[in-house]
Amino acid sequence: MNKTELIEHIAVHADISKAAANRALESVIGAVKTTLKKGGSVSLVGFGTFAVGKRVARVGRNPRTGAAIKIKAAKVPKFRPGKALKDALN
Repeated sequence: MNKTELIEHIAVHADISKAAANRALESVIGAVKTTLKKGGSVSLVGFGTFAVGKRVARVGRNPRTGAAIKIKAAKVPKFRPGKALKDALN
């Protein structure tokens, strides 16, 4: 399912227009991004938790030349599924 299909699904099931469904989805995505940028986490009970993980700096290899390169530390988004979501898949 892509973003357009998700918007259609929301519009049909919530009985709202596609434009309203698009605004709602964009609002949710924006809220998650903003919270993660601030270092927080977003928990949706039954669905899962979005959080920020830290990746430490490390030394890697250029696959073409084999030369060692430094890879900077980074913040990465992480998702941990909730119990209800896990149970729905099994």
